[in-house]
Amino acid sequence: MIGFRSRFKVLQPVGPAPRERVLVGSFRGWLCEIYWIDFHEIKSTKFHEAPMFKRSAQHVGTWYAAAFPGPIPLRPRLQASQDCDVVVVGGGFSGLHTALRLALAGKRVVLLEASRLAWAASGRNGGQALLGWSCDMPPLEKALGVDGARQLWDSMRWASEEIRELPARHGFEVDYRSGSLWAAVLPRRVGQLHEAQREAEAKWGYDALRVIERDELPEWIGSPRYQAALYDPEAGHLDPLKLAHGLANALEAAGGRIFEQTQALEYRTRGEGYSVRTAEGEVRADVLVLACNAYIDRLDPALARRVLPVGSYQVATEPLDPALARSLLPRNSCVIDNQFVPDYFRLTPDHRLLFGGGCTYLGGLPRDVAAATRPHLERVFPQLRGVGIEYGWGGHLDCSMKRTPDIGRSGQRYWLQGFSGHGVLPTLAGARAVADAILGDDRLLGLYQRLNNPGFPGGALLAPPLEAIGKAYYRLRDVI
Repeated sequence: MIGFRSRFKVLQPVGPAPRERVLVGSFRGWLCEIYWIDFHEIKSTKFHEAPMFKRSAQHVGTWYAAAFPGPIPLRPRLQASQDCDVVVVGGGFSGLHTALRLALAGKRVVLLEASRLAWAASGRNGGQALLGWSCDMPPLEKALGVDGARQLWDSMRWASEEIRELPARHGFEVDYRSGSLWAAVLPRRVGQLHEAQREAEAKWGYDALRVIERDELPEWIGSPRYQAALYDPEAGHLDPLKLAHGLANALEAAGGRIFEQTQALEYRTRGEGYSVRTAEGEVRADVLVLACNAYIDRLDPALARRVLPVGSYQVATEPLDPALARSLLPRNSCVIDNQFVPDYFRLTPDHRLLFGGGCTYLGGLPRDVAAATRPHLERVFPQLRGVGIEYGWGGHLDCSMKRTPDIGRSGQRYWLQGFSGHGVLPTLAGARAVADAILGDDRLLGLYQRLNNPGFPGGALLAPPLEAIGKAYYRLRDVI
């Protein structure tokens, strides 16, 4: 929905119910870490360094991994030297989409993944395919003008259509369901829905949005929490892990080669191309694409300084009675609210509720993700009080300073990152821009390169506590 959620400059962090709170500052050395602590949730909000943040040969325990039809395919390690036209580093959405488009165009493509395909955010996210970017449209308009921003918006419309058609084209299923709701919790924020609808039609030529007033909402959301909602029929929700592996199968069918558990240790120029070194091999290519996002790490320190890895988490309930599930979301749309610290949720084909929004800037995850998330789920749906929660997981997303996508090139080195918690459609739009540029048409990529994405002040040391302070401020704005 035009990236509306990021209007509030946070990355889907979940906040406790508006009960009694205290702001606590605790010093570690000379850094002040800011936490909001709900007196009712002190135990459940303790954080720890989660193993699911660390690269592994296995997928973490998500509902997506458990529900995957059959064993998740395992691709081989790279144990030799390879020559190709394009080497793509990163097996998430941005890398897979880019690689597939290039392979279909006849390029010899090798894709390297340090863990498993879609092991990180691409295989763990909420599955909401929303139009727009995390930064929303105003920063794009400011940087590119109305015409340039409109071109990027049109590319997002293209991505929303492509994500619906691509699975059938390549013979795989992603459980796509159309429709999303951007819901207002506070009466004073209902006006934002009307403003967004008017702007989308007048400025971006998008007249599909519809405001659902409070008296109609029970037909859409079985919760008393919301005042109104903005419906987008061109957005939707899907199974991201199925999407990733469908893309991988299509890539291999087009002649691409995929190597898992193959971390790119370094890259260097080699003549007019690049050489990428791994633990057991090397890939030589004319073109290098870096699609590592939150896990760029030491492979490219300059790019790493431009994104902040942020922890986010969500849960999946036990299977609900089908009638109860339908009563929660009668139209089966996905939902995200317009709080500064939003909740987001949707149903699965087996009648579970996926519910998320938790976010940590200071490292780690709650020791008990289910316990930390339950109060927020039950605040939205009181009828689910005491419901069983069978899965709870989290991971890192890549946040850019301005929430604008960081997509560009330097010579024959290309990169995609900075999707800031909103990547199902933006990764596809960005991959199109990069693939088109490699194939000779750099018009869309040129627009992305005009977006200024600076490094975080203080780098890895200061960025997390500064972001945490900002998060605390916006959480306060949700209750005053």
